[in-house]
Amino acid sequence: MFRRNYSSELLEEAVEQLSSLPGIGRRTALRLALHLLGQPRENVEQFASSIVRLRRDIRHCPVCGMISDGGQCPVCGDSRRDATVVCVVESIRDVLSIENTGQYNGLYHILGGIISPIDGVGPGDLNIQALSDRISQGVIEEVVMALSTSMEGETTAYYIYKQISRFPVKVTAIARGVGFGDDLEYTDELTLGRSIANRQIFQP
Repeated sequence: MFRRNYSSELLEEAVEQLSSLPGIGRRTALRLALHLLGQPRENVEQFASSIVRLRRDIRHCPVCGMISDGGQCPVCGDSRRDATVVCVVESIRDVLSIENTGQYNGLYHILGGIISPIDGVGPGDLNIQALSDRISQGVIEEVVMALSTSMEGETTAYYIYKQISRFPVKVTAIARGVGFGDDLEYTDELTLGRSIANRQIFQP
């Protein structure tokens, strides 16, 4: 069935798949599909193979949850990083955003989301227990809350604070250069870098 008069089921299928990606509408998907159609076959096959390998072979770091080609991620495996400081973030995108600032030299802990009852996400759905387990080992001295400043982010930070309050660690939060309700991945690097560098004691 050709809903868009593409004259080709294969083209229609490609447009459908491409338009399922975030931020890609059908018009852009069609443009991308036609671009791929005009490329040498070996280039397109290499492109497709890289996507398949990404989904099939990539792993998550058993320590922090960051993506890795195998075993520990480069951050956790870097002896030059400050292992006494752990930055708690919502997602992999947040790690990439903070790393791009060049203002942080500690480790990370990826929660995999934030507490959001309306979306059915509770504390048990997040990687919070693993954070407590890391802190209990006695190496971590500071936990940096670098969650979004939305109501859900603040709720998650408070919950984590209560969970780790029994440990002798300093709990800090990124400075308010990041506006209320902002997501870290959409914050410019200069503002985010200053917020990390000027972090403050967490106030529940």
